[in-house]
Amino acid sequence: MKNEKGFTLIEMMIVMLIISVLLIITIPNITKHSSTINDKGCQAFIKMVQAQEQSFEMEKKRVPTGVDELITEGYLREDAKGCPNGKTEVKIDSDGAVTAIAKTTAP
Repeated sequence: MKNEKGFTLIEMMIVMLIISVLLIITIPNITKHSSTINDKGCQAFIKMVQAQEQSFEMEKKRVPTGVDELITEGYLREDAKGCPNGKTEVKIDSDGAVTAIAKTTAP
């Protein structure tokens, strides 16, 4: 019999066990932080819309009627109606204040 070097089945199973334990520890932490990531993304989006609203107001000397006007005038992209999480819309008040409101779903 030749002396061949390689991993035994026991060694491979120990490595797989260690990798599995590491995955079991890290995956819940990642999913727990996804809501925080979505909240931060929404806050950043609202600040961007506020900046674009102020830019519109400085150039046009009036408050935009809504997010749709910012989109048609080229201040925002077409898909920029709400937060990246898809659960919140952005609204511009008559005084120029940008607020986030929960999306309503049609029945």
